[in-house]
Amino acid sequence: MEGYEKFKEKVFAKTKLDLSLYKERQMKRRIESLISRHGLSDFESYYKLLDSNKNAFDEFINYLTINVSEFYRNPNQWDVLRAEIIPAILKRTKKPKIWSAACSTGEEPYSLVMCLSEFLPLKDIKIYAVDFDDEALNKAKIGMYTDKSIKGVPEEFVKKYFEPIGKGFRIKDEIKNCVEFRKMNLLLDEYPKGFDMIVCRNVMIYFTEEAKDEMYKKFYASLNSESYFFVGSTEQIIQPQKYGFESNRTFFYYKR
Repeated sequence: MEGYEKFKEKVFAKTKLDLSLYKERQMKRRIESLISRHGLSDFESYYKLLDSNKNAFDEFINYLTINVSEFYRNPNQWDVLRAEIIPAILKRTKKPKIWSAACSTGEEPYSLVMCLSEFLPLKDIKIYAVDFDDEALNKAKIGMYTDKSIKGVPEEFVKKYFEPIGKGFRIKDEIKNCVEFRKMNLLLDEYPKGFDMIVCRNVMIYFTEEAKDEMYKKFYASLNSESYFFVGSTEQIIQPQKYGFESNRTFFYYKR
């Protein structure tokens, strides 16, 4: 299917989302499946649809930003976070500043709040959470989840922090109030600074090596000294020292 280069240019002009920083084979395949779903045959006609149809545009952004999330994803890593990383951070500060990058529909930042609640009063917990997808952010702010999606949440937290609504569960305001959600383009926007931990999991795998190289440098610069970078289970940094990180535990990197 031809016309992908021109399509990327038009998408960037419209959204500031640079598709050239995503792995091309994966991204092109995902977009071609959307083109076929709409009964179209090329990138040019699909862009015309995106430019004129809000529902198609929202579907495109949602599909591109790969909103796959769950509470306490990869539970062994959360065990390390609880047993080692959070206690180490709290030796240095009693009000840690934490960033959940590419937070999707909110499961990750809300998991962080619940995990931290074992150590701190909720009033001292603040998670800064960002994503590019407006629809995902709106779902995160609403905080409604299915029975299936909360299966990884410890039972005591389900009872304490969720209320059953119809066939689902809504996370309580006392947890929601600990999270500040904002829209952000990790590939383009300036990164905030001064964090004691940054969590960016299961999104870097979609980017090119060049894009990841730049993002790792910016994440490093966003951390305080003696802070941690927590990545996904398929995203180990091959040469962490290249960016200034030390490998602390698997999937956790330390800025001295």
